[in-house]
Amino acid sequence: MTSTASSKPFKRILLTGAAGGLGRILRERIKPWADIVRLSDLSDMGPAGPGEEIVQCNLADKAAVLRLMEGVDAVLHFGGISVEAPFDAIMQANILGMANLYEAVHKTGVKRVVFASSNHTIGFYRNTDMLDADMPTRPDTLYGVSKCFGESLSRYYYDRFGIETVCIRIGSCFPEPANPRMMITYLSADDLVESLRCSLFAPRVGHTILFGVSDNPAKWWDNTKAAHLGFVPKDSSAQFAAMFPDTSAYPAADDIATTFQGGGFILNGPQYP
Repeated sequence: MTSTASSKPFKRILLTGAAGGLGRILRERIKPWADIVRLSDLSDMGPAGPGEEIVQCNLADKAAVLRLMEGVDAVLHFGGISVEAPFDAIMQANILGMANLYEAVHKTGVKRVVFASSNHTIGFYRNTDMLDADMPTRPDTLYGVSKCFGESLSRYYYDRFGIETVCIRIGSCFPEPANPRMMITYLSADDLVESLRCSLFAPRVGHTILFGVSDNPAKWWDNTKAAHLGFVPKDSSAQFAAMFPDTSAYPAADDIATTFQGGGFILNGPQYP
C-alpha cells in the first residue's frame, strides 16, 4: 500500500473481469481508492475514462498476465467464468488463469488480493445447515470446484509467500432477489463494495474467507471468523419480502433445488467437452 499527501491510498488497483456484471458495477465505485484503476477483461470494456487504464488480457496467457500485473499494488480478481460451463473452458479461465495470476502477483510483489469466490463452493450443504469459514467445501458444480481451487491456491500462496487474500464467497449480487433462495443469499451492490473496502484496508487479513451476503432475515452463513475485517452489511433482502409472500405449500421432498444451498446450480451437473 502506498500513501502520500497528494495521492489516494493505492497508486494502482487491478480489477479483472471488468466487463462482467459485477465488474461494471465496481468500475466507478473503486476509483476513490486508487490514483489509477487498471481494468482487464477478454471482452470489450469501452474507452478508458479518467484515472483508468484498459488492458485486454487472456488469463490463460501466463506472459500476458505477468505484464498485466506490472506496477499494481492490489488486485480485485473478478475475472474468469462465473457460471457452469464445459470443463475445458473452466480450466483455462478459472484454474490456469488463477495459477497465472498468483504467480504474477508473487513475482511482482503484490501484497493483497481480493478473490471473487462463490457460494457454489459450498452448494451441496443443505439449507438447514449453518456454515462458517472452517466447514469443508462441498462444491455443487465444476464451476464451484474451480472456485475451491482458487481458495486453496490463494491459501498456498499465503502460507508459502505471505501474500494476503480475502476470498469472498459471493451470494446473489443482483438488483433484487429472483426467487425465495435469493432472499437468503442476497448481496446488495453497496454491501459488495463495502466488503471490498474492508478487505483492502484492514491492516492484516492473512487468508480470510468472507461470506458475501447482506444482513438478510434468514441466514445460512456465519461470518464470525472474518470479524477482523470489520465488514458490517447495511442492506437486507427484507425490503423485497412482499415479492415472495408466505405460503403453506412445501416443496417436494426430492426437489433438490430447494433442498441444497446451491439452488438451481445443483441441477446443472458436470459438463465435459
